[in-house]
Formats: sequence, structure tokens, C-alpha cells
Amino acid sequence: MSGELVEQIIVDAFKDSALIFAFVFIVHLLLSYYENRLSNFLVKRKKSGVFFGALFGLIPQCGTSVIGADLYLKKYISIGVLSAIFLSCSDEAFIAILTSGSEKTFMILPLIGIKFFVGFISGIIIDLLNRKQVVNSPEKEVEHHTCHVHDKENTELHQHLIHPLLHSAEIFLYVLIINLAIGFVIGFVGETQFAAFLDSNKYLTPLFSCLIGLIPNCASSLLLTELFLGGNLSFGALTGGLLVNSGLGMMVLLKNRHSAKNVFLVLGYCLFIAIISGYVICLINGF
Repeated sequence: MSGELVEQIIVDAFKDSALIFAFVFIVHLLLSYYENRLSNFLVKRKKSGVFFGALFGLIPQCGTSVIGADLYLKKYISIGVLSAIFLSCSDEAFIAILTSGSEKTFMILPLIGIKFFVGFISGIIIDLLNRKQVVNSPEKEVEHHTCHVHDKENTELHQHLIHPLLHSAEIFLYVLIINLAIGFVIGFVGETQFAAFLDSNKYLTPLFSCLIGLIPNCASSLLLTELFLGGNLSFGALTGGLLVNSGLGMMVLLKNRHSAKNVFLVLGYCLFIAIISGYVICLINGF
């Protein structure tokens, strides 16, 4: 690998990561002011909860799944609404596609449409399968914080500036590492050989993507997105992986020892739906 190529990989990685950092910071800054209003709006819409749950999950921020999991544990929303949120959310994947500047940027529109539709329909079906579940009405307004708990430093400055800045820096680091890793792998192996390897296993890529998507971290959705933008992952495989990627929301459920059964139930629903959806889209597009 030439020094010029190494320099180009590093420069491109920093440029892409810096752009995503700016967008993520803006989204998190806005959500820090409106997250409580959005969550209370969702809780109060009992009859149309699945619809608004799928819509709420589309916000490109990992806090949406965290809020959904928290509301579900408090029995303020149904398992169908939670599943709709999990299936429609994608952490910062939408931002990565939007800021890519590639010819694939427009694919964000069908991706958003599919994730909303799958989340909405699946949420309705899941609620029908769990009719005996109990959903409570909160006696007062529900308060939330996004990805992290701010018990020690719950100040206006921390909530509306420091936390969005720290989280955006964390995303920047994830994207930078992923971009550098993919860039150097392709540089060492060769783009042709790398593409040939993925192409020889193309019928398994939707399954592999869903397994990667199960990793409860922003990095997994960003990795899938970067592979897609680089032409190494099909749209169907990307969609399947992002459908099952619920970010830190699943971790919130896992931390509650009394919700083990429901964790595996939600996980099973989302994984099954994601794999089926991924393969259907791949078959439609001819892989």
C-alpha cells in the first residue's frame, strides 16, 4: 500500500466522520429539549401508539430505543409499540447516509419508508398476539434522559450541551475507527478481492447483517451503513441489519432482571421480522 493511498484513507475518514459529528450534535441538541414532550406524547396516544411508536423510532438518535424500553418497563406502552420503535430506529445510520454525499444518499427515502412500514405493521400484529398484556396510564408527566443517566450532573448545561457534545464525540470516534478499518482492509486486501469475497457469500449477507445488527451499540449500525455506502453490502442486507438494530434499548431491557422473558420475546420478534424482510428485499432486487 502506497503512502499516498494511506494518506487518502485517513483524510477521507476524518472528513466523513467530522460531517457526521456535526449532524449528530445538532440532532442531540434539539432532542435534549424535546425528548420529554415526545415521550409523553407517545404515552398518551394509546389507540394509535403503534403508529406513533414507528414514527418516533425514526428519529436518528440512539435515545429513542432507550426511551421506548424505559416506557415499556414502566408498562406505559405495549410490546407492539416497543417493537415498532425498535424496528424503525437506526441510531445514527440515517445521518451517515444523509451526509455521505454519494449516489446512494437518496436510498435513505425507501429505507425510512420500509422501516416505518415494517415497524407499524409488525407492531399491530405483535399486539394482537399479546392481547392480555397490561398497559398503565401514568398519573404524572414522564421524565427521561437519552442514552446516559445524568444523576450526578443533571444541570441545564450538562443536559443541553455537554451530554450532546460527548455523545457526538463518541459517535465521531466510532465512525472514524470504522472508516479507517474498512479503508485499510480494502487497501491491503484489494477492493476487487474484498468485493469478490462478499459476492461469493451474498446469499448469507442478510443473515450476517442481522447478526451484526444485534450488537447493542451505535457502532454496529454505522458499520453496516459504511459497508453499504462502499458498495460492499446490498440494500436488502442493510435493511435487515438495521431493522434488528435497536441500539442501547435492548441493553436497558437486559438490565432489568424481571424482564428476561420479555427481552427474548421482543428480540425474537425483531430478529425474525428483520431476517424475513432482508431476504424478501434481496430477492426482489435479485440480491
